[in-house]
Amino acid sequence: MQRKAYVPGVAVLLAAALTACTGSGDDGTTDDPRPGEVTASASTAQPGRYDTLPEACGSIDDDTLEALLPGLKQLPDAEQREEAYEGRATLTYDTDRKAGCRWKVESPTATDYLFVDFERVVSFSGAVSDDSKAQEVYGGKVAAADLPEPSPSTTEGEADGGSSANPSQSAAPSDSATSSTSSASSKSPDSSGSSDPSGSATASSTPASLQPRTLDGLGDEAFLDDALGTSRQRTVTVVFRTSNVIVTVEYEEQPATTTDVPDSEEMQDKARNLAELLAEAFDE
Repeated sequence: MQRKAYVPGVAVLLAAALTACTGSGDDGTTDDPRPGEVTASASTAQPGRYDTLPEACGSIDDDTLEALLPGLKQLPDAEQREEAYEGRATLTYDTDRKAGCRWKVESPTATDYLFVDFERVVSFSGAVSDDSKAQEVYGGKVAAADLPEPSPSTTEGEADGGSSANPSQSAAPSDSATSSTSSASSKSPDSSGSSDPSGSATASSTPASLQPRTLDGLGDEAFLDDALGTSRQRTVTVVFRTSNVIVTVEYEEQPATTTDVPDSEEMQDKARNLAELLAEAFDE
């Protein structure tokens, strides 16, 4: 059987079709890449400023710890006191991505807790920078805190929390106690040190400068939360973001008696000043 002869005109048509598929036009340029296709000219998202984290338990000096945890110097046993200063590192599988430390010290009048947490955010998308991803993670923490809307009468000084005390006057939160009590706590701090019989603080007695709020001048963005529990324990949380690292400071005090209420302003000042010390350390 004879094969059919090859028709030159068909070859011309095939060549034209292939040229059209490659996307080349009269000006010698090619069509835009398909969605999701990476080109050599596409810009790559920038990495964050930080590629590692400090050791959390060594991030606070002894003098500051003594101010945060008043019972430290009162511990009679030298070995117990040394362990209390050292703190307890939180479990982590990658200390360059997550690091934290907890301290707990009892005194005759109260039990104080301190918790610091460092989280380095990394974007695994070439189209999203580490900073942008960290902003997203931080935004989730703000949403979870459910901060109240700022009062229209709040001044600029009140909005950022007003003046702050000595940086060495910090104190602290707990491990399981912090997370478990915050859901059962009042979001309205009582600066007067008194609360209603039910154990929740009265929002009307709290100045706007002490309400849970966003903070200015701390990292790239920051907020403060303050919750008073039904057993009079107070938890103050400060969270701030600096580039691709998110830092959390939790300070909690549980009075020895339910008739005492930790002072909101004092605790907020301590937590904020500790956060400022940590922010300065990251900037060095």
